[in-house]
Amino acid sequence: MARSHFTLAALSTAAVPGADIVSTRPIGTGTGGRYDSAVVTLRDRSELIVRVPTSQDAETEQSRDLVALNALTAGFRGRLPFAVPEIEGQTPVANTRAIVYGYIPGDPAVLAELDAADPVAESIGRAIASIHSLPTSLVTDSGLTVQTAADAARVARITKDRAAATGAVPSDLLARWSTALEDSALWQFQPTVVHGSLSPESFLIAGDRVTGVLGWSQLQVGDPAADLFWLSSAPSEQLATRIFGSYNLGRSTPVDRQLRKRARLYAELEIAKWLLHGTEKHDETIVADAKTMLAGLSVSVESDLLNPLSTDTGQIMAVEEVEEMLRRTPRTDSSSSRDSARVSGISED
Repeated sequence: MARSHFTLAALSTAAVPGADIVSTRPIGTGTGGRYDSAVVTLRDRSELIVRVPTSQDAETEQSRDLVALNALTAGFRGRLPFAVPEIEGQTPVANTRAIVYGYIPGDPAVLAELDAADPVAESIGRAIASIHSLPTSLVTDSGLTVQTAADAARVARITKDRAAATGAVPSDLLARWSTALEDSALWQFQPTVVHGSLSPESFLIAGDRVTGVLGWSQLQVGDPAADLFWLSSAPSEQLATRIFGSYNLGRSTPVDRQLRKRARLYAELEIAKWLLHGTEKHDETIVADAKTMLAGLSVSVESDLLNPLSTDTGQIMAVEEVEEMLRRTPRTDSSSSRDSARVSGISED
């Protein structure tokens, strides 16, 4: 049974001695019921948020989050254009613990509601870039995970192989993923500090800017593309491009040219992970959902021949092959005229 916000407020007074609480309210954290959460208001009008994990998995995640937040000292936080949760106190409760954090104003971002013309898109790009520009000593000095480019490729390959073993992944997707995983040029990148579990809901938005970033349990050194895979689900290519553009400008070092391809690969492998999750849980509903998503992805990538995951473009097509491909690809009238012009240009060359 979920703890009431009054119970959570009482826990706050135990976790933060001297806290003079005048009111409390429940709050949804977008965590699917994995935490009981509430906001408490103090007499000085400042606010705190208290969270209690409701499962062992959530407790493990919370413990990792605490390690990461402690590693993010004031010096590192000062490099970020947004707030990171501050730990105010903790107290035992039942067989777990309640953690109290400073409250960061803002609402979790909703990807479907973001617009390319909205300044918040650039703010999100800058926020991600600032994380990736942090010194790697933040991670190494705290004993957190350090993943090389080869490690990233190996982990992705394991996911692909495990998904293939289920027999539920279309053969064209397996071939697509295998080609990308075997393309050494795709995996030539410099690892950076990464958040490790970014999603739209990780960003707190107030007005036209990111006010905070939550959920630091997977903080590590790794592939920066892993923090960008969710942009493959952006409601428009313009939105994704604007966020990527702002990200590129915000990075302290040049961005590798294959980052967006790896981000797309990670996005596709997320469906494979969903399939594996359903298989491991023996949940046929999840498995069926994953199969449907994989079938849709198969159709999608088949009609998107101009955007392969591999850096190897293969043999150059003859003019008649280009024309045939364009005839088979749905398009608007305006794009048809542009494509015809391109083909004519190829012929003249």
